[in-house]
Amino acid sequence: MSHFIRPEQRPAWQALQALADASAPHLRELLPDAPRHAALQFEAAGIQADASRQRVTPQIMQALLQLADEAQVMRQAQAMFHGEAINTTEQRPVLHVALRGGGLDATPTAASPPWGAAIAAEVQRELARFTDFAEQLRAGGVSGFTGEAITDVVNLGIGGSDLGPRMASEALGQLSDTLKPPPFRVHYVSNVDPWSLATTLAPLQASRTLFIVQSKSFTTQETMTLAASAKRWLQDAGCSEALLSQQLVAVTAQPALAQASGYKPGHCFLLWDWVGGRYSVWSAIGLPLAVLIGREAFLQMLAGGRAMDQHFLNTPPARNLPLLMALWGIWNRNFLGASTHHVAPYASALGRLVPFLQQMDMESNGKRVHADGSMASVGTSPVLWGGLGIDGQHAYFQLIHQGQHLVPVDFIGVRQAHAGLPLAAEHQRVVLLNLQAQAQALAMGRSVTDTAQMLRESGLSEAQAQAMAPHRSFAGNVPSTLLWLDQLTPHSLGALLALYEHKVFCQAAIWGINAFDQWGVELGKTMARTLESLRGA
Repeated sequence: MSHFIRPEQRPAWQALQALADASAPHLRELLPDAPRHAALQFEAAGIQADASRQRVTPQIMQALLQLADEAQVMRQAQAMFHGEAINTTEQRPVLHVALRGGGLDATPTAASPPWGAAIAAEVQRELARFTDFAEQLRAGGVSGFTGEAITDVVNLGIGGSDLGPRMASEALGQLSDTLKPPPFRVHYVSNVDPWSLATTLAPLQASRTLFIVQSKSFTTQETMTLAASAKRWLQDAGCSEALLSQQLVAVTAQPALAQASGYKPGHCFLLWDWVGGRYSVWSAIGLPLAVLIGREAFLQMLAGGRAMDQHFLNTPPARNLPLLMALWGIWNRNFLGASTHHVAPYASALGRLVPFLQQMDMESNGKRVHADGSMASVGTSPVLWGGLGIDGQHAYFQLIHQGQHLVPVDFIGVRQAHAGLPLAAEHQRVVLLNLQAQAQALAMGRSVTDTAQMLRESGLSEAQAQAMAPHRSFAGNVPSTLLWLDQLTPHSLGALLALYEHKVFCQAAIWGINAFDQWGVELGKTMARTLESLRGA
């Protein structure tokens, strides 16, 4: 095993520290530089990125790219794509990329793809199984205990078994054709709080409701509790024990355990142990999404993720968007001192993107131990937070503009809206105007001198202007990246999600941490089981 090199021991890291310690130009000085602006425009798998508001110069970019080279980020990426056991604490490969490696018409061969023909064939077979089932449901071909067709699907799962498919369902549900008769609805319950399940089930008809129970281990306490209540609800409505299995579906890495619990083989879909929950929306975990949007749209989402994979693997570092986003994040986190990172989508359909990215980023990179077991002496995952940008502007953006924290921002805009309002174009114009204005305001700010001058010109006396200027001035110099989607489609959403997946991977590679275990999450589960056993003793 090669000798582990701590991030701060790398020459490029030390060069970056020296650059950070030196006085750097304010974004007010950097933004007017037209050649710099042009050099910081990027495109990947249909997503455009404007990084001109990142606090980087050519010298800083050169050092960041050198850091990625010294950390052998792309060699580590090749190891992931080839199925090496890069999850070292669990001795597992990490192959969520294989889930989007080919469509249903793909013909895996020994030479391609990099994870091998056997895994590709398995993935293709399971993709066909669960999307076939989704199409049967959509066509009214699955019935409940009275023989009536299923019209409502309730997904029971927590963490990655909820956040991904729920987020994508909200983002893409507007595009589905599921409103045609008979109406078809998909619901999500993750919280074991009884109110959550009760309010979801209250308007539903038991004989027309199917439950998808999602649990990798099929022992997750919260999900199993929800599943038990779902069975009881069906039985109380008249469903016999013998017919329960018609309205229960399992997605799990333990199909034998599910079948022993009464789930029939044709209703059990496989999740492999080399898929982390936060990376699993591409698998059968995405079944409720496939039910909502249909097989063709689901495959388009996989194709978007695959397009970003190809960009990541084949694009030189200086134009490689996932790698560059990781490097800007490293610069902000480790050298500019930003301990949080904000994501602000300016499309209401992306309202659940931030909770999804929070799990992806903080469960992956929220680590304080390097891969070799030594304590990390550099900052790892920042606290990721955010929400819809338009709403945030009237709430916590105040802190980003004038608070004491440096909060870098990812602005996410969709150029064309799908809404059918007569004035939709005007709504969209206002949304995008606000996105661009916020990014510019955070970057430029307004000095005390300029603010005082503005106040004098507005009619205030010199004394009044001087008194008010500190309250109405803004330091600016807040770094941000603008990510643009032409439209929100299954393909563009897939590309966006894969972009963030690879960004997280690259940062972990540079920090020298394992992004693919989550022992902190497991501790809570273990403690709950321990407390339960003590109370039962």
